[in-house]
Parts: sequence; structure tokens; C-alpha cells
Amino acid sequence: MIHSYELNGLPLQTGDVICTMNGKPDILPGEFWRLIGRLVPGNVDHVSIYLGPGGCCIESGTRGVITFDLPGDSWDSEKLVAQRGLLLDELIGIAYPLEGRGLIPAEQEAIRREVANFCLAQVGKPYNLNFLDARSEKAFYCSQLVYVAYLHCGIDLNTGLSIETLPGANNIIYPQEIWNGCTHQELVRTLGA
Repeated sequence: MIHSYELNGLPLQTGDVICTMNGKPDILPGEFWRLIGRLVPGNVDHVSIYLGPGGCCIESGTRGVITFDLPGDSWDSEKLVAQRGLLLDELIGIAYPLEGRGLIPAEQEAIRREVANFCLAQVGKPYNLNFLDARSEKAFYCSQLVYVAYLHCGIDLNTGLSIETLPGANNIIYPQEIWNGCTHQELVRTLGA
């Protein structure tokens, strides 16, 4: 079944990708994650996949591949610490990997189901520290989980983003690639927010 949700006013369906920036200002662990995020090219440092029903999502983070439940219709990583570990991040927006690919609704629905089933089968696998091995299915880093899930459905989200001074870096699937390679909708921030 395909589920729908709204997060900070942005629509989500099963298989859509929540894109975040590591860190949260004014909180020491949040500042640590902001520093870690600076090692990754681009503004998007982390990705999770919306599964449904309700606010059920999946990601690979400090605890490996886990599911977590959003505590409402607004992103608040502080409220998710018990589920996600000390991963603190801010919502950038939503990436829609199936948009603009000319797929008919039945094809989209089948892919969304397959992506969700693939991801759920990975729960409990460890975090992949070998970023150069993006096709491994023994362990996953965040954007690799998204990449491999969609690759199983014939959709290659690798855009070739690379750090020129790092040999083999074009093998890494960066969270920013998921954002850049998909139709996406950015969260509109208001002054003072």
C-alpha cells in the first residue's frame, strides 16, 4: 500500500526522500553534527525515506538501518533522539525520485512498494563506513540505502558528484546527489524561524 503524509507542509508518499542538513544550532551535539556535515559536499548531508503509514520512515545512521516515527507533521530532530540516536539535523526539503521520469501511476506505485520492501528488509544492518562501496548490501550509509533501493528498480541516482582530490570519490553516493538528481521541493523558511 502507498501512504501519504505531509511534513512541514511538503507532501510525501512512500519512497520519497526526506533531505536534511546535519546539525542544530545552540545545542552542543547539534554543533558536532554540523561540523561532520561540512565534510560532505553540498547542503544536504543526510537522507531518510518515507515509508508510512503515518510518520514511519527509514534511514541508515549512527544505529545502522532503523525505522523511526515522526512525532507529528513538523520535523523536530530533538524529539527523535530516542529513536535515532544523537543524530540532530534540520529539514532542507523533500526529493521525489519518481517525478519527471514518464512513469505511469501503476509503475510508480510498483516502484514505491518495491523500494519500501527493499528498505524494510535491510533493518538491523550496520552503518557502512566504506563510502567507496556504494553497491554493498551488507551495510549502508544514508544515501547508499536510497541509491541501492532505487537501483533495484532500475533507477540510478548516481550523478557522478565527486571530490576531485579524493581518488575514487565518484563512487560515493552523496546525499546532495539524491537532492540534485531528483525533482525536489525545498522547505520555505520564514524570518525568525
